[in-house]
Amino acid sequence: MEHTPDLQEPTVPSSRLTSTSRSAALAAMGDDAGLDILVVGGGVTGAGIALDAATRGLRVGIVEAQDWSAGTSSRSSRLVHGGLRYLYNLDFKLVAESLHERGLLLTTLAPHLVTAQPFLWPLRQPVVERSYSAVGVGMYDALSLLTNRRRTVPFQHHLTREGALAAFPDARGDKLVGAIRFYDARVDDARLVITLVRTAARYGALAASRAQVVDLPRDGSGRVTGAVVRDLETGQDLAVRAREVINATGVWTEDVQDLAEAEGGLRVLTSKGIHIAVPRERIQGSTGMFLRTEKSVLFIIPWPDHWVIGTTDTPWQEDLAHPVPTARDVDYLLDHANAVLTSNLTHEDVITTWAGLRPLLQPGTKDASRTAKVSREHTVARVAPGLSAIAGGKLTTYRVMAQDAVDFALGSRARTLPSVTATTPLVGADGFAATQRLAGRIGLRYGWDTTRMDHLLSRYGSAIDELLALVDDEPSLAEPLTSAPMYLRAEVAYAVTHEGALHLEDILNHRVRLAQTRHDRGVGALDEMAAIAAPLLGWDEARAEQEKDAYRAAAAAEDAAALEETDAAATATRRRGGDLVPMAPVG
Repeated sequence: MEHTPDLQEPTVPSSRLTSTSRSAALAAMGDDAGLDILVVGGGVTGAGIALDAATRGLRVGIVEAQDWSAGTSSRSSRLVHGGLRYLYNLDFKLVAESLHERGLLLTTLAPHLVTAQPFLWPLRQPVVERSYSAVGVGMYDALSLLTNRRRTVPFQHHLTREGALAAFPDARGDKLVGAIRFYDARVDDARLVITLVRTAARYGALAASRAQVVDLPRDGSGRVTGAVVRDLETGQDLAVRAREVINATGVWTEDVQDLAEAEGGLRVLTSKGIHIAVPRERIQGSTGMFLRTEKSVLFIIPWPDHWVIGTTDTPWQEDLAHPVPTARDVDYLLDHANAVLTSNLTHEDVITTWAGLRPLLQPGTKDASRTAKVSREHTVARVAPGLSAIAGGKLTTYRVMAQDAVDFALGSRARTLPSVTATTPLVGADGFAATQRLAGRIGLRYGWDTTRMDHLLSRYGSAIDELLALVDDEPSLAEPLTSAPMYLRAEVAYAVTHEGALHLEDILNHRVRLAQTRHDRGVGALDEMAAIAAPLLGWDEARAEQEKDAYRAAAAAEDAAALEETDAAATATRRRGGDLVPMAPVG
C-alpha cells in the first residue's frame, strides 16, 4: 500500500478511533481541567454510560484495560431479546423494558446492526403446551406493541408439524407436534460496543483502550478524586482527576472497587456461558430455534455462514481474563442440540468455541448503609463518595443501565441534565434507510454483489461512506481477503483507521471476527491482515512477526483448552498461550 490514511485527530470531536486519538484522549484525561465522569470498563455497559454522559454535555473519559468489548460483551449469544422465559416468572416489567429497548435498537438507535430474527419454539404436546405457550408468546407480542406503540417485529405464527419441518427440515419430527414461530433480534455484540464507543467519541468522550485503572486515590475526607490509569502500551501511569468515577467492569467489579479501599460496593459472583459455532450447511433450517432445558434455555441461531449454539450456566472460579470452554461444556451443547435435530452434530463439526462470564449480583451491598438503586436485573451502588458501581443486566438493556448509572452519579443534577440516548442514533444509523436505497448503485460502482452489500450495510450502515473513502484512496482495498473472502481488505484497514484496533488480535477477535467463525480462528489470514495493518500502525517487520506469533500462540491455547475436561485444566492450558499485552495485577 503506497498511501497511509491520515490518522491525526481532528480539531473537533470525531467518531474515529485510532492509535493517535487514543494517545490524545489519554493526554486530555490527564490535563488540569479534569473530568466530570470517568467510566472504567469498555464493555456494553461502560460504553453506554460514556455515550449517555457525553450526550448530556459532560466531560467524559472512558478507559478499558483490554480491547473494547474484550470481556463478556464480545462473548454473548449475540441476541437482543425481551427475555421470553421471564414471563414464566411473571416478571412483566422486566420483559416490557427489554422489549422497549429491543424496539429502539431495531428502529432508531442501530437498525443497521440489529436484525429481526425468527425462532421456532417446538411443541411436544398438541393442546396443553400449545395453549400455554401461545398465551406466553402472545403476551410477549402484546408487551412489545404496547411499549413501542407500533409493531417492530412480526407477531407469532402457529405451525403444524408439517409447517415446522418445512421451516426447519433438520428438526426431529418425532420430537414435535408443531411449533410457534416468534421473533427476537440478533446483533454482532462486539460491533455494537465499538459503535457505542465511537458514538460517544463523536459527542466528545475521550476514549482509550489498553488503559487500566490501577488505583483510585482518595482525599482527606475519603472522597475518590479520580484514578491512576496505566497505559499498557507504554507502561506509563497517568493521574486522571474526575468528579465522579463509575465502575462498569462486570465480573471485575469487586477487584476494581477494592482499589478504593472502601467498605461499600457490590457483591458479584461469576458464571460461565459457552457457545459453539458450526457450519451453516450442517443444519438445514430457515429460522432459529428456542428450547427450554432443565437448567436454562438453548438457542440455535443462524448467521450468514454459520450457526451459533448456546448457552451453558456454570460457576466459574478461574482466570477472569480468559474464560474457556471445556470438552464437557461442548458435549452438553451437542447433546441438547442433537436431541431436537437430525443433524447428528459431533465435535468434528464445531468450527470454534468461546466462553463468556456473567456477573451475577448477590443480594444487598457490602455496606448496607450506603445508597443503591436496584432493579430486577442490575444494581447501581455508592462504593464511596465520588465512586459508584453498576453490575448485572444484559446487553439488550445497556441503555437503561447507562441512564441509571449516570443519573445515580449526578444525583440531583440529573433532573436538569436528562438522558437523550433514546433518540440518539449510533454511528451508521443516521441516514441508513437512504443508504440502503443506494446499495445497488454502490455495488455496481465497486463490483460488489447483493450479498456483499448486505454484509457491508449490516456492519457499517450509513458509515459505509468512510469505508468507501479508503477504497477510493487505495483501490486494492476493494478486493476480498484471499483467506477469508466474506470480508474485504478495506474492513481490515477500517478496523485500524476508524475502529481503534491496536493489534492483530483486536481485529480478529472483535472486528473482522474470524476468531469465532473459522476453524483456525483466523490464523491463515494473519499474513494478509498484517500486510494491511502494519503500515497503518507504523510496524516494522519484527513487530508484525511478534503480533502474528502472539496470536498463533493464543489461538492454539484456546483450541487446546477446549479439549480439557475441567475448568482448572482448561485455564492452565489457556495460560500457556500468554498475552501480547498483559494486564497489571488487580486488587
